[in-house]
Amino acid sequence: MSQQLIQPVFIEPFDLYLFGKGEHWDLYRILGAHPHEQWGEKGYRFAVWAPNARKVSLVGPFNNWWGKAHQLHPVGSSGIWAGFLPGLAEGELYKFAVKDRNGHTTFKTDPFAFMAEMRPGNAARTCRLDGYQWNDAAWMDGRAGQNPLTRPQAVYEVHAGSWRMREGRFLSYRQLAEELIGYVKELGFTHIEFMPLAEHPLDESWGYQTSHYFAPTSRFGAPDDLRFFIDRCHQEGIGVILDWVPGHFPKDDWCLGRFDGTALFEHEDPRKGEHPDWGTYIFNYGRHEVKNFLLANALYWFKEFHIDGIRIDAVASMLYLDYSRKAGEWIPNDFGGRENLEAIELLKQLNTVVHSQFPGALMIAEESTAWPGVSRPTYTGGLGFTFKWNMGWMNDTLTYFHKDPVHRAYHHNSLTFSMLYAFSENFALPLSHDEVVHGKGALASKMPGDSWQQLANLRLLLSYQWAHPGKKLLFMGAEFAQWNEWNCKQELDWILHCFPAHTGVSRLVGDLNHLLKSRPAMHEADTSWDGFEWMDFRDWTNSVISFARKAPGREPVLWVFNFTPVVRHNYGVRCPGPGWWREVLNSDAGIYGGSNVGNNGGQEAACHGGDSFLTLTLPPLAALAFSRAEEGK
Repeated sequence: MSQQLIQPVFIEPFDLYLFGKGEHWDLYRILGAHPHEQWGEKGYRFAVWAPNARKVSLVGPFNNWWGKAHQLHPVGSSGIWAGFLPGLAEGELYKFAVKDRNGHTTFKTDPFAFMAEMRPGNAARTCRLDGYQWNDAAWMDGRAGQNPLTRPQAVYEVHAGSWRMREGRFLSYRQLAEELIGYVKELGFTHIEFMPLAEHPLDESWGYQTSHYFAPTSRFGAPDDLRFFIDRCHQEGIGVILDWVPGHFPKDDWCLGRFDGTALFEHEDPRKGEHPDWGTYIFNYGRHEVKNFLLANALYWFKEFHIDGIRIDAVASMLYLDYSRKAGEWIPNDFGGRENLEAIELLKQLNTVVHSQFPGALMIAEESTAWPGVSRPTYTGGLGFTFKWNMGWMNDTLTYFHKDPVHRAYHHNSLTFSMLYAFSENFALPLSHDEVVHGKGALASKMPGDSWQQLANLRLLLSYQWAHPGKKLLFMGAEFAQWNEWNCKQELDWILHCFPAHTGVSRLVGDLNHLLKSRPAMHEADTSWDGFEWMDFRDWTNSVISFARKAPGREPVLWVFNFTPVVRHNYGVRCPGPGWWREVLNSDAGIYGGSNVGNNGGQEAACHGGDSFLTLTLPPLAALAFSRAEEGK
């Protein structure tokens, strides 16, 4: 490229007004780098917010990273620096050389970069935003008319770098489209949820130390390659959810931290601006421009990548000013409380805008406290999320399953307690990556007993998760009983598919998903007492529970669980009504790796005292499902 001077560019006053107000939903089309033509010349225009900088210049290979060659121009008193560089091509590396008030210059990456170079480099690349031709109109139109609360939802959580590898290398987005989509569709999952795909410098952070909020990680390809993957998912009837991390960001001197020499994106006071657990900065949610950065970023993934939802990481760390802090290490809000009012307002506004602009989209909170109304509408005082992860259910359930069956009778309330609050929120039931790392072991290896009992317990756990009210999430590998704890540096143990006991678990997951989707009682009233009725929760001595999943006007599904390895003959179970009850699922079936104890396909209910009962044989460490409905065979 021939040496050319940076030319001034015009930014509409209304754009500047909305940015200052914190409500420019398309801010990423104003700031950042964009193809541009000016005075008959083509190139790229640049704009960056750095209100306390003395000077901002554009640097890259095109000027040998020399900070004096291409100085940007201030745009009035907005704090934005902008300019147009003719002749600059797509794919060029660039950074901003930001000189602070003390005269110190730091090379910073573009906060609005749409593409970044492959690690260990961290520069941005010029990249067009438009141009991909989508083929998912039918999916997008259909999503807008759906109510997520009444739809079946089974999410397969994926770490893109370690699901599969080729000769020690990551699969690309396009390779994942060829392999992952078909696999997920065959198992019957409705959604894929990716751990963060925004660019991040360190593989071991799993994406939770985000450096480029608008750039899909280059580890797996270009932005259009990710668009291709999502497009293909939609064409195959699978939704895509992305993890999003607005709670904190890394301190690396080349990214957002101290961007213009001052605490611009973060709080100046470390009691509000630094996270004690992760060694990161915390966004200044009360600053309009910072709030706008985050809101525009979330909307960007919906608009430009057609994602179907975002799961917000560590919401509790945003809600509480004293999160992981001791007395004297935090600052109360204006009313003397511990609630982060600015973060609360951000989350409410985010959920309101997303639900307004993208009907049918999913907003999911990883929130681990008893904060009221996380998934309730903002107009009733809630935060406005679609779903909240049920961390209480997860902890109680895994604690229970970790017990040897001989001791489970004394922990029966760990199973039944969740129903006391099951409908206080719109819950999703997570068995996520967090449960299979840091020495916790894989789900299968958590289970007590010999190897047969461990897999039987896992089948029982998965059946219980699918039967329990709430949407489902399962981390990759659990669907075929991965033995080893998850390691982000290596692929899953696919060799286990050579063993019938492990393929049996996978087949069970597929059949659970089929049951979930084909029986309306299993999903239509997931968030209401209309969808659940206890048959018996009192038999703690035998560690047996039974309940019915229901929906108004639909045939119920009866579930019976035996949490011990003892076969129970002639066990009486109350059922929702008379008639022939067909055994539609038995986690102890031989096809799943079980002992094949069952009830010969079903049983006619007997009446006694106005109630209907079945006299069943309960298989060891197993779940049974019965239905009178012929639909969804």
